[in-house]
Amino acid sequence: MNPLGQVVILFLVAVIAVPLFKRAGLGAILGYIAAGILIGPSGFGVFSDIKNMLHVSEFGVVLLMFIIGLELQFSRLRALRKPIFGFGSLQVVTSLVVIATLIYLAGETWTIALVIGCGLALSSTAFVLQLLAEKRELATGHGRLAFTILLFQDMAVVPMLAFLPFLAGSGEETSWRELLVDAGQIILTFATIVIAGRYLLRHVLQFVHATRVREISIAAALLVVSGTAYLMESVGLSMALGAFVAGVLLADSEFRHQLEADIEPFKGLLLGLFFISVGMTLNLTKVLADPVFLVAATVALMVVKTLIIGAVGYFGGGLGKASALKLGLLLSQGGEFGFVMFALVSQLDLISADLREQLTAIITLSMVLTPAAVFVLEKLAAHHLVEDAPPFDSIDDGRTGVVIAGFGRFGQISGRILTSLKTPFTALDINPAQVDVVRRFGNSVHYGDASQLDVLRAAKVGDASVLILAIDDIDASLRTVRLVKEHFPSVRILARARNRRHAHLMMDAGVSWLVRETFHSALLMAEEMLVVLGRERDEAQDLTALFRETDERTLQHQHGLHQDADKILQSAQETALELKDLFEGDQKERQKRPPSANRD
Repeated sequence: MNPLGQVVILFLVAVIAVPLFKRAGLGAILGYIAAGILIGPSGFGVFSDIKNMLHVSEFGVVLLMFIIGLELQFSRLRALRKPIFGFGSLQVVTSLVVIATLIYLAGETWTIALVIGCGLALSSTAFVLQLLAEKRELATGHGRLAFTILLFQDMAVVPMLAFLPFLAGSGEETSWRELLVDAGQIILTFATIVIAGRYLLRHVLQFVHATRVREISIAAALLVVSGTAYLMESVGLSMALGAFVAGVLLADSEFRHQLEADIEPFKGLLLGLFFISVGMTLNLTKVLADPVFLVAATVALMVVKTLIIGAVGYFGGGLGKASALKLGLLLSQGGEFGFVMFALVSQLDLISADLREQLTAIITLSMVLTPAAVFVLEKLAAHHLVEDAPPFDSIDDGRTGVVIAGFGRFGQISGRILTSLKTPFTALDINPAQVDVVRRFGNSVHYGDASQLDVLRAAKVGDASVLILAIDDIDASLRTVRLVKEHFPSVRILARARNRRHAHLMMDAGVSWLVRETFHSALLMAEEMLVVLGRERDEAQDLTALFRETDERTLQHQHGLHQDADKILQSAQETALELKDLFEGDQKERQKRPPSANRD
């Protein structure tokens, strides 16, 4: 079959399988894996060589880690250092030792037992984080703890892969000088990424985003991710770890929300492709040849890891029993790095090709069974699965009750008042130069086009109580209103209108509270003008208040007529006559008052 036909079938099975599995309550991940099994070598054989596809789809994991890094400012990551290295190392070392011991007791050599222990001690970062995201549990106690353990696992891959050649006997040829050179390359790569991320990338992104060309902005975002991943891979480190570091370095930048919005569509698509590729790796022939052994081995792996990780969550992480058990089940599967590790040790002749296929099948089966096991647990222990919060879960996640879209001369007023009250807010502005100037004075403002749905989601508008809509561009402000009304209907919109026409269009879009940007300042000037011309202050205030009430009433009255020019003209004439009558009536009332009352 030609490549285009393969792509059509790939999309077809995904579009059918994922909604069916979601409707059945089993989640999208199982749908993707089922689609992969169906069209893979063990199914209809639409795809026979999946190595290249698996390699390409791993970029989805890289994008996922970059977005997670964007959500973690360095201060928050520093606060998580104890859980990452404490709980993460405890889980990896304990799982490795227990699994290796069981394999050794089953009759294998210590070398093979250690190799298998290294591969099976790790869980699937992409699988678990996507599952938590689907269930909206990333911010829960077990979600945070799962993330810290997975992050340490990604870091642990590096020494594990470096250790494998020594087990094969090739490590003797490596001199201390070569080891020092390798260590130096790793340190230099890390230093390059950190320096570029903190001091160079902001200026590059500012230059790119100033062009206002969306395609180039997206290309720049993908270049940042792929470039850091390539640098890490070139020195033998994890691509996902490199992308995560880049994300953390940019988490405090003004481009955070726009980068997340640009990357998100690619991340979702490539992660789906990754899970389809995982399904393709399942050799049904191998499973059917000895189903009892493979299923028993998979269940044994999941039970062992569930008990170990659950104990870490319960005794160390402060989780309740049910939540700790859920944490254990979530991380009970083998990981994508297991595929890489077992392929490498097979090339080093540490394990046979037949054993490698069995281990690959066990990892894939464990991924298939994990969502089902979690689903059963949720049904059986629904009342006990409370959102436990370990000590490190109290970190401020930056969510706010206010989002200000447009942080120019108008939106800054609301921002400055909130800052004086020490009330956090998220500000968005599309002008990179404006963002740079405002940030120099200590304001928290991010580059982003608020008229794009992805940017609104990245800024977590759905979690806000109010959106201050202060965008200068009329068309962009109207697009933003429509998106917020459609996707975040519970958010209250307080809008700025440039003129009467803009105000009417805002009202058409469903905005119930708005202010015309120059109207009230013009009234203040008019009041001062009347005083300079000899009117008493209270008279000037009454006259301007009367004008304001009449004009606002006219604005509401003309709302239904603003598409008809003739009716608008007629309404304006009627308003002018009404205003004249009101002014005359007010003047007559003042003439009837005693002089002392007018002075008051």
